Amino acid sequence: MTKVAAVTERLARLQAICDSGFALAIHIRYTRPTILYRTYQQDWIDHYSERGFMLSDPVVHWGLTNIGAVNWADLTDQDPQGVIRDALAHGLHNGWTYATGPQASRTIAGLTKSGADFTPAQRAEVSQIVDTLHALTDGFETFSADTQAALLALSSS
Repeated sequence: MTKVAAVTERLARLQAICDSGFALAIHIRYTRPTILYRTYQQDWIDHYSERGFMLSDPVVHWGLTNIGAVNWADLTDQDPQGVIRDALAHGLHNGWTYATGPQASRTIAGLTKSGADFTPAQRAEVSQIVDTLHALTDGFETFSADTQAALLALSSS
């Protein structure tokens, strides 16, 4: 299986579990992800961008300084700009974040799903998927131009 096919397969599984969307910032270096995959509704992406929420998002701050997982509800006291409140208003429920990798090349996933909260089995599967995506894309800058372009193109599909 090619690297692109392996990433595609895992993104599809992640999307099936996180039916109301996810954001996956892979190999963040100097505050910029090497690859960014987002499946949230466009109105939330626009709202988030227009308000510059990345600068104050407690989920992002937590992920940049921790590895492991946290429920968004546990970060509301660190959210003076109301990012989590606005996410809920846009239908993003059961939010949690999973972060992996070294601080100089961190991968952060913000994950949501409708209905019931993520089960322990779903959390374990999602964590494994994110860990695998982090590993599959390690060394991105050394991949062929075609592979790089194909992986980046997945973010707009």
